[in-house]
Amino acid sequence: MLKISENNFYTGDKSPLFTASLAKTIREFHSQIDGYQPTPLVSLPRLAEKLGVKSILVKDESHRFGLNAFKVLGGSYALGSLLAEYIDTDISEIDLKTVSSKLDKPLTFTTATAGNHGTGVAWAAREMGQKAVVYMPRGSSNISVDRIRGLGAECIMTNVNYDDTVRLANQTAEENDWVLVQDTAWDGYTKIPTWIAQGYMTMADEAIEQSWDDYNEKPTHVMLQAGVGSMAGGVLGYLIDKLGPGNFNTIITEPEAVDCIYRSGTSAQGDIVNVTGDLNSIMAGLACGEPNPVTWQVLRDCSNYFASVDDGVTATGMRVLGNPLQNDPKVVSGESGAVTLGLLYKLCSDVSNKALVEELGLNEDSVILVFSSEGDTNADRYRDIVWDAKY
Repeated sequence: MLKISENNFYTGDKSPLFTASLAKTIREFHSQIDGYQPTPLVSLPRLAEKLGVKSILVKDESHRFGLNAFKVLGGSYALGSLLAEYIDTDISEIDLKTVSSKLDKPLTFTTATAGNHGTGVAWAAREMGQKAVVYMPRGSSNISVDRIRGLGAECIMTNVNYDDTVRLANQTAEENDWVLVQDTAWDGYTKIPTWIAQGYMTMADEAIEQSWDDYNEKPTHVMLQAGVGSMAGGVLGYLIDKLGPGNFNTIITEPEAVDCIYRSGTSAQGDIVNVTGDLNSIMAGLACGEPNPVTWQVLRDCSNYFASVDDGVTATGMRVLGNPLQNDPKVVSGESGAVTLGLLYKLCSDVSNKALVEELGLNEDSVILVFSSEGDTNADRYRDIVWDAKY
């Protein structure tokens, strides 16, 4: 099922929190980390031809620092900013390998995660010689738990949903004098979530540079997936500043079971609407019921459309990316990474969507940019979907 609604609150207003100049500074921070290199931006010309568009460009985040997902960009920049603040220096002076020597004792960072964010925080804490305690909601993958523990962090599975796990992590941090590193915000807690969302701009800055240098193209359409909306808001804020409002269309996509951004964007006043309950979706990284208020302002002001889709859409995207048409490169994309490509495929391959495709401006002149935000972070589930046609 596809639900797509136009954003009636669009203004195109730029956010001072997300700019191309700041993205350059943040990318410089990431570039001094051992193992940094831009992740690939691949073109799928055969698929573009089949779907009747000019180009499909896929940013493949499965190659990010060997962690199979983009989230480490936000976590590492937030931890670097925290440590710079703690020792009263500029982040440009932070060397991950030596910063621990400037502290009397390691700090303990804690977070709640569906998997990838916690992995990024655990990895960054390890690289910086600090400690990490990661909480995961009920039903989380044991594979994710083991991966986080393998990075030296303590990982605790809770018996509550994601948003309640965030509250538990916050409470525990306050009780133990730990530092909460969470990618959503609330009253009195905005600085760290803002740093995390800003960290994701490195991914967008790479993509725009690659789209021009490698393919001599700029996107006319950008499709972004959202959980709390930190990645979507950070990337969109950067793109609005870099490319200018009105120069591309954006579709923000979520799982229908957890579509808090969609409900907020289609509410009467454009106010935040939370989704409660079990928050069940195979898109675990997007199964968040409460939007980040920092990035919601960007999504409300600068998104053109909001979409809510069922799990079958991302399953289709995983299969299409993993089994490409002749000469197109293969992209291994996980459940939270493939939803936008799945939506594009469903839209353009079904003639019943013709009017909607025209409304979205998808045609032979369209250059579509999507972000495959994770690889097969759960290899067993990936095979269930791609091999055995689950969902």
